Amino acid sequence: MFRFGSSSGELRARAQKTALACLSSSLAHLRSLHSPSFATVAVEDISSSQPAEVLNLVQGKWKDSSSWNSVVDPLNGEPFIKVADVPEAGLKPFVESLSKCPKYGLHNPFRAQERYILFGDISAKAAHLLAQPEVSNFFTSLIQRVSPKSYDQALAEVYVSQKFLENFSGDQVRFLAKSFAIPGNHLGQQSHGFRWPYGPVALVTPFNFPLEIPLLQLMGALYMGNKPILKVDSKVSIVMEQMLRLLHECGLRMEDVDFINSDGITMNKFLLEVPQKFHYGPRSRKTC
Repeated sequence: MFRFGSSSGELRARAQKTALACLSSSLAHLRSLHSPSFATVAVEDISSSQPAEVLNLVQGKWKDSSSWNSVVDPLNGEPFIKVADVPEAGLKPFVESLSKCPKYGLHNPFRAQERYILFGDISAKAAHLLAQPEVSNFFTSLIQRVSPKSYDQALAEVYVSQKFLENFSGDQVRFLAKSFAIPGNHLGQQSHGFRWPYGPVALVTPFNFPLEIPLLQLMGALYMGNKPILKVDSKVSIVMEQMLRLLHECGLRMEDVDFINSDGITMNKFLLEVPQKFHYGPRSRKTC
């Protein structure tokens, strides 16, 4: 008769390994319970061993790419974020998406006026979410991971963004689009002016304010009926990718905004290929 067994040292090591695995699983579960529902990343977990991924949004769908660009962790020099870079050969869906937007926009004072109210509701919901400590801390910490800012400096971006959204809640988007009328200089004449969208627009934003600059520019474009494509500096674009997911949870239609990651040469080619004239957002030399 043979007896199979293990030494006390082996049993102890096995027990410790099992306990550590259970603890790790429990911590991951707790983090998931406290992570915002829209988030696809856990800020504290982003590392070279668990890199975050930044996708592109086009024609209402999140998509990856055949080409990936790595963002280096400023703390240790290791790649910790993978960005789906759109090559020149992959621009066609983005060109088609923006070309479908008419020059009179997705809404204007004469068409689809209910969208003014829709964006007031989206702003109210997004402002409410950003005011929650869990969500505020999520974006503050995410900004810190990709931008050299103190916690208070990063939090200030979140605060300004939250107040902006709060200010444009309810009917404020509709009031923003108010028109005017001027009496003429003879009987029966009047001049009327309307705030009209450009239609398809492009926003190219810099690295130094990963949330505040792109969000405020993006929402202003959306409020007035434009169809924006957003290009954020790839080193910090993960922040706006997560913000777009929050806005989708608050009611923003997936098709209303396109989000692209690319180098400067590719983005320039895209802007030249779209047939309609653009209105361009702010940019810097280091944007792309």
